Amino acid sequence: MKIYESSQDYLEKILMLREKKENVKSVDIANSMNVTKQSVHRAIKNLNENNYIVVEEKGYITLTEKGEAIAKEIYEKHKIIADFFIMLNVSEDIAYKDACKIEHDISDESFQAIKKIVLNKKKM
Repeated sequence: MKIYESSQDYLEKILMLREKKENVKSVDIANSMNVTKQSVHRAIKNLNENNYIVVEEKGYITLTEKGEAIAKEIYEKHKIIADFFIMLNVSEDIAYKDACKIEHDISDESFQAIKKIVLNKKKM
C-alpha cells in the first residue's frame, strides 16, 4: 500500500507528540495539527486498518514498528531540511514550514547530500 503524504504527516505528528508526552490521543493530534476531530478520526481509522498504529482501549495511540519507521524517516527529513534552511539564514519558522512541504517529495539523493552538509557543519 502506498502511504499518502497526509498519513505520513499524522505518523510524524504522533512521534513528535510522543516525545513531549507519554500517551497520545486523537484530541492531541487534532489540537497540534489544527484540524478537526473528524479528520483525525478518519486518518486514525485508516492508519489502524493498515497496521501503522494501534489504538488502545483508553484511546491511546501507539505507533507500530512499521509506523514508527515511517515516522522517524519523515521526522529526520523534516529536521535536517529545516536545519539546512536555517544554515542559509532562513528564519526558523519559515524553515520548518518549508521543510514540511519538501520532506515528502525530495529524492533520496538530494536528501543525503543535504544531510551530509548539515551533519558536517554541526561537527565544526
